[in-house]
Amino acid sequence: MSVLNGLLVLDFTTLLPGPMASLFLAEAGAEVVKIERPPHGDDMRGYEPAWGRDSVSFAMLNRGKKSLALDLKDPRDRDRLEPLLSRADVLIEQFRPGVMDRLGLGYETLAARNPKLVYCSITGYGQSGPKRDVAGHDLNYIADTGLLALSMGDARSGGTVPPALVADIAGGCYPAVLNILLALREAERTGRGRHLDIAMAGNLFPFTFWALGAGQVTESWPGNGTDLLTGGTPRYRLYPTRDGKSVAAAPIEQKFWETFCEIIGLEPEWRDDRRDPAGTAERVAALIAAEDAATWAARFAGRDCCCNIVTGLDEALLDAHHRERGLFDHVLAGGTGRDLVALPVPIDPAYRTAPGTPIGSPALGEHNGDYLDSREPNGPEMGRQ
Repeated sequence: MSVLNGLLVLDFTTLLPGPMASLFLAEAGAEVVKIERPPHGDDMRGYEPAWGRDSVSFAMLNRGKKSLALDLKDPRDRDRLEPLLSRADVLIEQFRPGVMDRLGLGYETLAARNPKLVYCSITGYGQSGPKRDVAGHDLNYIADTGLLALSMGDARSGGTVPPALVADIAGGCYPAVLNILLALREAERTGRGRHLDIAMAGNLFPFTFWALGAGQVTESWPGNGTDLLTGGTPRYRLYPTRDGKSVAAAPIEQKFWETFCEIIGLEPEWRDDRRDPAGTAERVAALIAAEDAATWAARFAGRDCCCNIVTGLDEALLDAHHRERGLFDHVLAGGTGRDLVALPVPIDPAYRTAPGTPIGSPALGEHNGDYLDSREPNGPEMGRQ
């Protein structure tokens, strides 16, 4: 039996942070009921590329959940939610501050009749402060917290947009799950839940721990290309190979650095990288650029030097290590006749649902008839659209 079996989660969120958080809870056995607005539901359903009736991104994030189609602005639909609101263990929402209150679904209102409710609000800047109502997306949040400046390089070139949605996932999803589990433990002891204020921007500062400390102590704030973790040393860089790939070199500790220098044939006069970091990096780059990636992969194999070849996601899916550890054992079912590898989640196998029958994502309103009075508007017919 999964560890969260019997836990009822009402998910009012869309797009990425909340849906991924509730996916983690569903994978650990929670019953997740997704509340969506008719007639289109979660905006993610309409993204590209499509996979069957919805986007593949929606399917990845919402497998194994239930879907209710309800217009929260309609008092009749809100009334139909009452039985679920009264017995829910967790509610997740990511509207702007005040929206749920105006709908009569704010924490104080719901906690008055369901004291144990853990109510999690995910927003960009939190429920309070001058920026609480400012609209934003992932790029805005990392730009507002110093994180983007550490990675973007010369601003005159426009920089590079990071491929990872750090704010949504690491600033929103992960803190939400962590705090929900803490609040559930508290509710077990006290019988009372809590309103959790998850601010994606504010939760990014742990990623800057080294820069935050160094800047305050030295009064010289780190930037891109100037410090250990931003390419300011030849011991932590990407080096292009002759065939257009890259070596990810991270031999930070001296023992790894010495092995790395031996493998690439770095001349003794360049091995003391403190003397001329830029010159050493230039020489290392020239040596790496003289050979193909396969040659370097073979030379690094079996050697402790903290170096490998940058691989594509398609190659990572075939990696024997990841496959042996069961990362891709879960299967995502769709209406196309072709199953996909499901999104791996960071839940220990002891606590998550076991691999087995392929799991799909719900059609909009598919479960109205299971949870709501089917005689009312937006009943189970929504699932047949």
